[in-house]
Amino acid sequence: MSRHTAEDSFSLRIILRRAGTALSFVSLVAAALAALVLVAVPLLTGSQTYSVLTNSMKPNYGPGTLLVIKPTPFESLKVGDVVTYQLASGRPEVITHRIESIAADQEGHRTLVTRGDNNDVADDAPVTEVQVRGKLFYAVPSAGFAANWLGSHDRGLAGNLAAAGLIGYGAFTIIRGLRARRRDAAVRGPGSENDGRVSA
Repeated sequence: MSRHTAEDSFSLRIILRRAGTALSFVSLVAAALAALVLVAVPLLTGSQTYSVLTNSMKPNYGPGTLLVIKPTPFESLKVGDVVTYQLASGRPEVITHRIESIAADQEGHRTLVTRGDNNDVADDAPVTEVQVRGKLFYAVPSAGFAANWLGSHDRGLAGNLAAAGLIGYGAFTIIRGLRARRRDAAVRGPGSENDGRVSA
């Protein structure tokens, strides 16, 4: 009877360890995807990230959405594209709105007429080439809240460190779980790893 109880307890520990290993693997995959989407792809493509702060682009891009903006040739922008532009050249404040139409200034230079998806009227002034930071590459809902919390100055470094930490922790946990599984199998003897049955 005592043997049965001991083996039941042993089997429960194995199940819990395997569940922990599976959870760690899922966490590792999630961390890797987050690092890829939020850090690696923007870095490799020269893109910049911005957080939506207002309701002007709802329902597609509500507050808290993280926007990845990729530099794009001005002449290739077209109606329907979502662009991020500076309020004035050289100033840090930016707006992300959709191109409603293409126009030209008095000198014949191409300009963009933009409007927020949730706004009734177009933006006050046409957007010139020097103002445009890029075109929307992709958006990640709710990820902007974390970016805002980190702060714009430390966002890149903190994001890299967080991603590296999550991946490192996940890898460490998986390796530890595999070692524990092998150790348990060695204690139980040959064939125990493939046979989950408990003797009466």
